[in-house]
Amino acid sequence: MQAAIQATIDFLKLYWAPLVCGVVIVAVLPLIVGYVVLVERKLMADMQARLGPMRVGPHGLLQPIADAVKLLIKEDIIPEDADKLVFWLAPVFSVGAALLAIGGLAFGPAFQIGVNLNIGLLFVVGISALGIFGIVLGGWASNSHYSLMGALRSAAQLVSYETAAGMALVSGLLLAGTLNIKSIVEAQASAGVWFGFLAPVAFFTYLVASIAETNRAPFDLPEAESELVAGYMTEFSGFRWSLYFLAEYTNMIVVASVATTLFLGGWLRPFAGTHWFTLKGLNGLDLLDLLPPLLILAVAAYCILRVPRQPTRVQQVFMLVVAGLCFVVALVLVGPVLLSALKPAMAEAVKPFYAGIHGGFWFIFKVSAYIYFFMWLRFTIPRYRFDQLMRLGWHFLIPLSIINVLLVGLSLIVGSYYHLQGWALLLATTPAAILGLVAALIILGIEQKNRARQEAVAVPDFYAG
Repeated sequence: MQAAIQATIDFLKLYWAPLVCGVVIVAVLPLIVGYVVLVERKLMADMQARLGPMRVGPHGLLQPIADAVKLLIKEDIIPEDADKLVFWLAPVFSVGAALLAIGGLAFGPAFQIGVNLNIGLLFVVGISALGIFGIVLGGWASNSHYSLMGALRSAAQLVSYETAAGMALVSGLLLAGTLNIKSIVEAQASAGVWFGFLAPVAFFTYLVASIAETNRAPFDLPEAESELVAGYMTEFSGFRWSLYFLAEYTNMIVVASVATTLFLGGWLRPFAGTHWFTLKGLNGLDLLDLLPPLLILAVAAYCILRVPRQPTRVQQVFMLVVAGLCFVVALVLVGPVLLSALKPAMAEAVKPFYAGIHGGFWFIFKVSAYIYFFMWLRFTIPRYRFDQLMRLGWHFLIPLSIINVLLVGLSLIVGSYYHLQGWALLLATTPAAILGLVAALIILGIEQKNRARQEAVAVPDFYAG
């Protein structure tokens, strides 16, 4: 017994940090997802000239808490002829895969559960792809035609776009030369350029494929309410439905984090390798390092300007509280920068805090911008038909991604021959991107000709009922 206790203590001493990070992810991520949903509803309301949720709490900020309580106490209904065991386990499988994929990501230089995982990116992509099993099992176990059709659509959609996304990631990995998450970001830091600039076609391909992988509009065919009620989630209610919802939004964070890590520099600030705005008189202070606190101060100023326009006293006080919190965050962000500039002796001691705080800020900022683009597409573009979705994946994205991998590899060979590094590598990758664009136009032209030929020989449908 004493040996077991000692072994447990030794294990906790060795792995206490990853365990704490894992507990934080499991405990905090559902709350983050709830407020991501609130932001999405607010953005949708703003684009449609509405206010969105405003009743629960100031500006509706307690709406996610109310939704969570409602889902927890809602009646749990299981269809009579459903496979109950699989019906119970399917949502858990989906959300478990999504949460486990988070463990391989690095949200900054100091926050990663799977530290120095050599196959980090492969681990994240592989584990997140397992979530489709929860969707398929949930649709099959529901014993419903709508659920089964949504599950089969989701499986076909994932297979189609996972191929294109994988080839896009290969293009980025050719530039990085490693699967390690931190090493990928360090490769971009040493090159002084984000891989999204060197491989724009790969970034575009992954962007489109990631929208389809997460079943987001306009590619949300597995849960199209106009055709399948709610797709694979039709027979799920209450807490089980919320698990599927949590898995979807967690997968959004996963794909956004992967894109940020591989194509957008990870936690690096813009122009991390340049020193155009460096002040030599203040221990090499770079003015770009002041950008995060300035952005937060701009949010604080906006909140203060909006105070007189609030209709109630509670909302006015709330806006002032938000402004105060923004000032505190700005102070935390600017502290390490000013200390290292004003007191050079403390520069080395402050450097880890600066890297962790500013790196986390930039990573979250890029992920948020990526997810905002998801939301913007949902509010703007109508839903595709399923045949259009499959045609886009198999007839356009997959051929384009394969051609792009060959072009990126060829450009790297040319760059190595002429010793091109950093931004100079654009001399080799830009012609490759232009050739990729030409290939995309050729593929679209061929597809349009084939479609016109099929429509010309198609038998007309005279049914008008």
